[in-house]
Amino acid sequence: MNIFSFGVEFSSEEDCIAHFKAQRDKIGVTCKCKKTDFFWIKSRLSYECKSCKKRITLKSGTILENSNLSFLIWYKTIFLMSATKKGFSAKEMQKQLGLKRYEPVWSMMHKLRKAMGRRDEKYTLEGMIEMDEGYFTVESAEIEQEKGIRGRGAPGKQNVAVMAESTPLEDIETGKTSKSCRYFKAKVLEDHRAEGINETVKKSIEESSIVFTDQSTSYVDIADLVEVHISEKSTKETTKETLKWVHIFISNAKRNLLGNYHKIKRKNLQLYLDEFVYKLNRRYFGEKLFDRLIIASITAV
Repeated sequence: MNIFSFGVEFSSEEDCIAHFKAQRDKIGVTCKCKKTDFFWIKSRLSYECKSCKKRITLKSGTILENSNLSFLIWYKTIFLMSATKKGFSAKEMQKQLGLKRYEPVWSMMHKLRKAMGRRDEKYTLEGMIEMDEGYFTVESAEIEQEKGIRGRGAPGKQNVAVMAESTPLEDIETGKTSKSCRYFKAKVLEDHRAEGINETVKKSIEESSIVFTDQSTSYVDIADLVEVHISEKSTKETTKETLKWVHIFISNAKRNLLGNYHKIKRKNLQLYLDEFVYKLNRRYFGEKLFDRLIIASITAV
């Protein structure tokens, strides 16, 4: 969907409400009494349970719940966040939406990023997985003030575990090998201990997978969590071949975050990474990404 078709399809608050309701109806609404049959009260934008008469507003149970912003503002934000590979700062989004207050825009965008992250949490990586750690720049004062948080290198660097599904390919004619990458995951780590890595592997990678890493001592237990764990000494060759896609991800993510956001706080880094990963994993969705993000906003609570 481009900006012209968006303007035609969603020119009013009523257009956005009708579309949001249609998407929510497809997913289904369930009352606390477990019944799924409802009357629609248009004047109240609410569902009324045919059994217990309880009402559920259209926003209730979605990330729009408790928001005073209009459906049209939400839809414009979802469109802008899904229409470009690069991110939008809240300040720039506020400018594009023509709103006076910054805080509601910042909150809305973080809710959408959280929905993206929760959507990707439903899936795990499988097959052949590259895994390594990257160090992302965050607001240094926050790192220095929080006791117990350590990071390699200079203050203001946050450790992030990055995983990529990497499938080896071979050209039949030339015999030249290469790698194709499908999906990624990126998780902020509290420290460099093996316990944090192990928990990340359990939640993110299927047990039947083959995992490639360097020889960091943080990875000593991975072999107990997956089918095969192959570790290689960290060299330039390892970076270019064995862990190629992980390091491409780290490089691109750093460039994206530094180019769009100012002073990312450590507590918010995961949300920015969630947005980057969500759009990267759906890089071939094209115009469908808008609809997928609408669905995520309904289901990711």
